[in-house]
Amino acid sequence: MAIMRGVALAVGVLALAGCSNLTTQQQRALSGGAIGTAAGMGIAALSGGSLLLGGLVGAAGGAVVGAVTH
Repeated sequence: MAIMRGVALAVGVLALAGCSNLTTQQQRALSGGAIGTAAGMGIAALSGGSLLLGGLVGAAGGAVVGAVTH
C-alpha cells in the first residue's frame, strides 16, 4: 500500500511539473477541461448515462470554452 501511495505521489508531482510553462490560454483550456470533465461525469451520473461519455464530452466542451475565453 505504501508503494502505491508513493507511485501516486510521484505521478502527481510529475504531472504538475509539466504545467509550469503553460501560457495563459493553455492554462484556461486545461482547467476548463478538468471542470468540464467533472461536470459531464456528474450530469451523466445523475441522469443514468455513461460516465465515460459524459466525461469525454464535458472535457472537450470545457477545454474549448476555456481556450477561447479571454
